[in-house]
Amino acid sequence: MTIPVAVRGAVRGRLDALYRITSSLSFRIVLLFAGFLMLSGALAILLSGLQSQHSLEKQIRRAVRAERTEVISAAGGMDLAHFRPVVQNLVRHEPDFFYLLEDGANRVLAGNMLHLRPQPGSRWLSRAHRQLYGEPESAIYGEGVLLNDGGYFFVGLNARSLTELRRDFWIIVGWSLVGFSVLGVGGGMILSTIILGRIETISVTARRIMSGDMAQRIPYQGADDEFDHLAHSLNAMLERNERLISSLQQVSNDIAHDMRRPLSRLRRRLEAAALAERLPDAARDTIEDALGDLDAALETFSSLLRLSQIEAEISTGTCARVSLDDLTRRITDLYGPVAEDRGQVLIVPGPVPGTVAGDPVLLMQMLSNLVENAINHTPAGSRISLDGRLADGRILLVVADDGPGIPPDARERVFQRFVRLDASRSVPGSGLGLSLVRAIVRLHGGTISLSDNRPGLRCTIILPDDAAAGDSPRSPAA
Repeated sequence: MTIPVAVRGAVRGRLDALYRITSSLSFRIVLLFAGFLMLSGALAILLSGLQSQHSLEKQIRRAVRAERTEVISAAGGMDLAHFRPVVQNLVRHEPDFFYLLEDGANRVLAGNMLHLRPQPGSRWLSRAHRQLYGEPESAIYGEGVLLNDGGYFFVGLNARSLTELRRDFWIIVGWSLVGFSVLGVGGGMILSTIILGRIETISVTARRIMSGDMAQRIPYQGADDEFDHLAHSLNAMLERNERLISSLQQVSNDIAHDMRRPLSRLRRRLEAAALAERLPDAARDTIEDALGDLDAALETFSSLLRLSQIEAEISTGTCARVSLDDLTRRITDLYGPVAEDRGQVLIVPGPVPGTVAGDPVLLMQMLSNLVENAINHTPAGSRISLDGRLADGRILLVVADDGPGIPPDARERVFQRFVRLDASRSVPGSGLGLSLVRAIVRLHGGTISLSDNRPGLRCTIILPDDAAAGDSPRSPAA
């Protein structure tokens, strides 16, 4: 019999879901809590019940032993003649006890029981035919005595209370297990929710910090427990890291700011020197090369300062509603000829919907950097696309190419300052382009991610769609 593929897929999906549930920390917490609660509850009830049964059994034994002693004392002799009138009298006046008096031939002479095999000492009787009347299902505990003339005397007590106690005990154990199971699962779920909630709070804070919000801190619950201690330690570490990062950024910003002015003066002097009439051609070429290097250094410093301003949420001061369709059209007009000169194709499959409330200069720089990177890092014959769509009130903007792409383990690292992969060393650049792009995206409340375009690289930017907002455009930093 062949199982259809759809059925196999459904079964596999259910098994995977079951495995995910059973392997989750929440499930293990619920299982452990319920298991320990059931075990401890069952153990407590078991010990209590057994102790109660033991106490009741001791009471029954003491009562039978006392009755046997009284009968022997009342008889005044250890033979049938002395015991017979006493037993006959007790049968009439002590209905709670069972009595039996047999002669040496095992004939019943007196009592309210059937024949018994003569056996001295204590014994339990559970056979119903040993009782003349009463509850046939009740057990009897009694003690027998062999008389001097071969007779046998037995006195016993109905142990119905002990039987009922044992029956009720097992009923209580069964219902208690059900109750402890419900309480254990419920308590485990509450405990799991509390613990995992605290862990999720730490995880959410960590994700926000990883997305660039270094000011995030783990909230305290005020319980002064292990989680608060952990939050205190992690927050102290985060504050120290933030100070170190800020210090490093401030140093690089100060260097960039202080170096721009002398480099600019040096450029003007080199330009003046290049204009000298009697300057040898070799010296002129050297000056031109030096000017090119100076321009690259000035561009790096300008990018670094611009990046710092954006990360400090300082825009160019212009805020407007920017149509992404107009923006992509301008990008296509600007970089389409450049891509064509390199033997590449830059296409926009269709109108890009959505409007972003933000800085038009920065948004233009964001797309320019991405398209320029795609042009510079893909070979001739590559196809570069710029597309977008709306989804759940957000704009998904995608810049994709079919070039060599970026390895998965480097897709987050390339957003860091001055990071350049080995494959891109031969391409001009400062290693600040993608850092600027991510800073601009965050300034406008969006996210950016890199993925495999199979083949090539896919850069996805998600921005809030401002088309449904009010009449006044919001500041990107708001």
